[in-house]
Formats: sequence, C-alpha cells, structure tokens
Amino acid sequence: MKQFINALLLFLIMPLLLPQNAASAETPEEKGLAIAMEADRQDNGFNDYTSDMLMILKNKHGKESNRKIRINALEVENDGDKSLTIFDNPRDVKGTAFLNYTHKIGDDDQWLYMPALKRVKRISSRNKSGSFMGSEFSYEDISSQEVEKYTYQWIRDEEYEGQQCFVVNFYPVDKKNSGYTRQLNWIDKKEYRPLKTEFFDKKKSHLKTLTFSGYRIYLDKYWRADKLHMINHQNGKSTILEFSSYKFRTGLKATDFNKNSLKRAR
Repeated sequence: MKQFINALLLFLIMPLLLPQNAASAETPEEKGLAIAMEADRQDNGFNDYTSDMLMILKNKHGKESNRKIRINALEVENDGDKSLTIFDNPRDVKGTAFLNYTHKIGDDDQWLYMPALKRVKRISSRNKSGSFMGSEFSYEDISSQEVEKYTYQWIRDEEYEGQQCFVVNFYPVDKKNSGYTRQLNWIDKKEYRPLKTEFFDKKKSHLKTLTFSGYRIYLDKYWRADKLHMINHQNGKSTILEFSSYKFRTGLKATDFNKNSLKRAR
C-alpha cells in the first residue's frame, strides 16, 4: 500500500518537477487557437445591443466627411451574430441599411438596401474585400470575427501601449474570397481585448492598420472600444468609427433582423 501511495504522489507532482516547456508542450498554433477561444468566451452572453456610431472618412489630403449611423446587434446561439446598420446622415445615404448574418462555418449572408433604388442587393462572398460604403473598412472587416473563420499562430508576447499582449497571426480559412493573407493581432493578456490589427493583402504587403481605444466595460463584463481607427497605408486614406450610447439586452429578436427590416429601417 505504501508503494502505491508513493507512486501516486510521484505521478501527481511530476508535472511540477519538469521544465516548463516540457510540462506544457503547446505549439504556436495551439496557443494561438486557445487565445482566440478565450477572447470569444469572454464576450459570450451579451444577448443584444444597440449603439450610435459616427463614421469619419478622411482622404489622403486630410479632408473629412461624416456619416451618422445606428447599429443593432443580436447574439445567435451556435452561430455568428446578426447585425443591422442604418445610415441617418448625410442626406445622400439616409435610409441605407446593411444586414449581416455571420456564420461560424461557410459564407456570411449580407444584404444592402439602397433607398434611391428601393431594392435590396445581396453582397456576394466574392465581394467581401470591397469597401463598405466608401470607407477603409471592408465588408469582411465589419463582420463578427468568429473563431472558426481563421486558423491561428501565436508569434510572441510583448508590450503595446503599456499593456502586456499576445501577438497572434489570424489566417483566413476562406483564402479565395478573403482580401487578406493574414491579420497580425495584439490582444491584451488581462481582458483579451484587441488593441491593434495589421492587415496584409494578397501580395503579403502591409495594407492597413486598425487600432482600438477608449475601452469601456458594460454589464461588468463586456468590453467595447469607443474608437476604431483604420489607416490604409497604400492609398493614404483613413476611417474613424466613434461609438456611443451603448445599450445592452434591449429585447431585440430575430424578426428584427430580416430582409423586411432593411426596408423598415428609419
């Protein structure tokens, strides 16, 4: 019996005696996936939210144009989120609405309602790299980033803007239709929030950089950035998204996110 107990104790403490790398032989790919899954887990359960957004478009000479937007979002169990984006200003885009169904597996479903034409246009998966309403954000960028959409590779740990971060490559599963070969992400270790993303195009050149700032916490759990700043290094343009008036668990339902809701958007 004593020999059995000694053997059991040795089995239990052996991982503590091994070198750290031997005790947890995690590959960069496994670590990258674990980081992405934890970030996703920490944001689960918000149910729905609404917010206001100011889109600021800047050309390479610094000239600005602004658009006022409302956003409704719905969390979907066992699938990606649904969102409805409604443009209120200026007059030439007022009433334009964008409906997005993100899926964990397969192509997302996206529709754009253009009031001047009074018709709903489906966005093809082949156009996901196209500009969203003249901004430096693509249709791909504004979809919710489901874990299953990428494969991952942890690169290193480093400090960014005073915070300790994981630096992780995201590689799109849909290589054919994605506008990127990879995204290099800085994710803070404490709250698993994205702080910076560098986008690399089909030629593997650095195309854009997105930074997140002004994070606020809602319902004591859900972090949202007040400001997203996307810079296109190849054309000199940029887009800033400023968010405000977040409201969570407002009672939105699936019926608020169908093609008829695009035409009803006001």
